[in-house]
Amino acid sequence: MRTRRDFIKICSLSLGATALTGGVINRLVGANVPETSSSTLRPLTGGRRVPTYCEVCFWKCAGWSHVLENGQIQKITGNMNDPQCKGRLCPRGTGGVGMFTDPDRLKTPLIRVTKNGEQTYRQASWNEALDFIAAKMKAIAEKHGPESMALFNHGSSGKYFTHLLNAFGSNNVAAPSFAQCRGPRDTGFELTFGESVSSPEVTDIRDTRCLVLIGSHIGENMHNGQVQEMSEAIDRGAVIITVDPRLSTAASKSKYWLPIKPSTDLALLLAWIHVLIYDGLYNKEYVEKYAEGFNELKEHVKNYTPEWAYGITTLKPELVRLTAREMANAAPSAIIHPGRHTSWYGDDVQRSRAIAILNALLGTWGNRGGIFFKEGIKIPDFPHPAYPKPSWSWQDTLNGRYPLAKEAVTNTIIEASIPGEGKEHIIKGWIVSGTNLIVSIPLKDQLMKAMQSLDLLVVVDTMPMEITGYADVVLPECTYLERYDDLRTTAHREPTIALRMPAVEPLYDTKPAWWISKQIGERLGLGSYYNYKDFREVLDWQLKQAGSSLKEMEQIGLKKFDRKTPVYILPGSDYKFKTESGKIQLYSHELEAAGFDPMPKLTLHPQPEEGFYRLIYGRAPMHTFSRTANNRNLVALMPENSVWINPQVAELWGLKKDQYIWLKNQSGVISNFSVKVRITERIRWDSVYIVHGFGHHHKPLTYAFGRGVNDTELISNVMVDPVMGGTGMRGNFVTFIKDKSKKEVKS
Repeated sequence: MRTRRDFIKICSLSLGATALTGGVINRLVGANVPETSSSTLRPLTGGRRVPTYCEVCFWKCAGWSHVLENGQIQKITGNMNDPQCKGRLCPRGTGGVGMFTDPDRLKTPLIRVTKNGEQTYRQASWNEALDFIAAKMKAIAEKHGPESMALFNHGSSGKYFTHLLNAFGSNNVAAPSFAQCRGPRDTGFELTFGESVSSPEVTDIRDTRCLVLIGSHIGENMHNGQVQEMSEAIDRGAVIITVDPRLSTAASKSKYWLPIKPSTDLALLLAWIHVLIYDGLYNKEYVEKYAEGFNELKEHVKNYTPEWAYGITTLKPELVRLTAREMANAAPSAIIHPGRHTSWYGDDVQRSRAIAILNALLGTWGNRGGIFFKEGIKIPDFPHPAYPKPSWSWQDTLNGRYPLAKEAVTNTIIEASIPGEGKEHIIKGWIVSGTNLIVSIPLKDQLMKAMQSLDLLVVVDTMPMEITGYADVVLPECTYLERYDDLRTTAHREPTIALRMPAVEPLYDTKPAWWISKQIGERLGLGSYYNYKDFREVLDWQLKQAGSSLKEMEQIGLKKFDRKTPVYILPGSDYKFKTESGKIQLYSHELEAAGFDPMPKLTLHPQPEEGFYRLIYGRAPMHTFSRTANNRNLVALMPENSVWINPQVAELWGLKKDQYIWLKNQSGVISNFSVKVRITERIRWDSVYIVHGFGHHHKPLTYAFGRGVNDTELISNVMVDPVMGGTGMRGNFVTFIKDKSKKEVKS
């Protein structure tokens, strides 16, 4: 069946860049770049190190690209002066050079055409591709208004396209990380303390005496600074408490592992709150001085005893009481970690609220070993005219839902892209930058309908991810090792500025996102918003406002600044939190006013039917989502995922170690590929576990295609958080199929 936008496999289409660029690449050390690849690789520097910061995850560790005299990038190392990495990079960071040398990279702009009745891509020059995009955007604006353009983004490049859309007259900009990952956590902590815990999280693990991880896999999510600090904390004798249905790496290093029944975390949190209050273990002085709503909270949790929670969580009451006492003994140098991927079951804001309330009862916020106050350097935007005010915005796509959403909700933007009778706010064009929506977004049917309805779909990426196969125009972005980018000014313990600059010129016919944004903007008549010729001008101007310069930063890579504010609450000070009342909100009037429970209540969630097991997914130290699945340096460390199955379950089904099976979910969806069985006591009998980011079905991803299972294709049941629109994806269950004819195994 032909559609408006057929999926097109990008294979040899993007390889023949010879017509657009000249020369031959020198063979790179350890990279195995094909000699047939065409480009001119001219080293900007010879035999020296070049400052950068990592793009493989949001931690953005500062480092150095080591460039040999012949222009080869030899390796990447950490910057010893960076407090976020302390000179040490994780496997992803050191393996980042594999993104640059990947032979499957996008190499030239591509435009969708119909040839002999079949949709395909043809190579295009940058001028042709950019002219096409600008013309389409103008047509959309003339017919529907500029607000009908939307952006989906992840990573550094998103800022440039956000600037483009804002200048064009649209603020319909969505980062999937809000609804799919951090949004419930940020909302829950903002409702309680008046601010979020930021990224990276401002957890003082370095000095903590007790660290509680509830659904947070430090050591596997590889959040570099936290991994290092947790290791140091363990060496100092800090108590680690890990709540997880699986014996994760962190759980294996913990004093207490609580193998909780999945979906019952809120019951445990409420029981802990009960114990702290009714056993008199909470930080009375801190709560009396800085919090309000304690009496209401005390009455609210009166019946949420550990005995009550036992029948829900399967955790013994004495263990709940013992771990609560460990937290109290360490307080205020204790942390109930807020986590990062917090979109689970649709009541995730309330679960994050419970975590925030526990931290408040222990007095962790603003105290050493708890949660510290971040401080950063404010860098002004390069001068440009004021953005035009849109006539409507992403808030209008909510249609009265999710009243406490502080950012655009990905799935409402997608929903607004599907035509419907009486719809007032319609999205007709997308720019997708650095995010593979096909494997990151739930509700796939909605996504496909939306893409078929668009007048324009532009994908900007370094790799031929699945999303590129649906684009009208594919724009090849150069990697972070080949470009200047915005300054890293992340607020943390110490204010810092880090520079990213190109180690070498871009391979093939690829370009940096700032250049792409500028070129489209000028074609749209928005040149006044891009009042510079080269991005170096922007960086130098910004750095001079901060008392530095581009010349200085190109030499040192990272610069520290003295703090101007205390890192903790000063003894005896009358600190005001950033809530409306200046107090910690144990009872949230804001939630109550919006029609929600002012304090967390337990929601019981569906459980698997007989023969099905809850699907749990997570991270691995050497991979970041699907972004690194084709990186040969990292594939060598972990080429595929496996499905963790409890030995009792494996025996019941007759499954063997390293056997390949298919997974089928509760809706009858069967995995595209088979997955290797890992039989282990480290997973509860009612659950299975797989690492996210594998099972790519796009053949141009040579090293990722067909390796393992893609968990997102098995996530068909999505539970939406009514507070902020988070898309909970942990309410899915799978069973096993073990022969190639996909006949079900009889248990």
